[in-house]
Amino acid sequence: MQKKIYVAPFDAGLIASIEAAVKAVTGVTNCVASPDKCQVCVDFDGADEGAINSAISSVGVDVLG
Repeated sequence: MQKKIYVAPFDAGLIASIEAAVKAVTGVTNCVASPDKCQVCVDFDGADEGAINSAISSVGVDVLG
């Protein structure tokens, strides 16, 4: 499954941190963070969406509704 998660604006310096945090979530197969679009695209199979959102938040980026 693929999901686009919209986040508060972030700078390019956080791309690697966001991607690493999300990829560490069990079940996530890929993650691409795009500061230009203010979104994080996540491919996952069986991963908990709450855990994905928490991973994004853990690096200081707000997940938008």
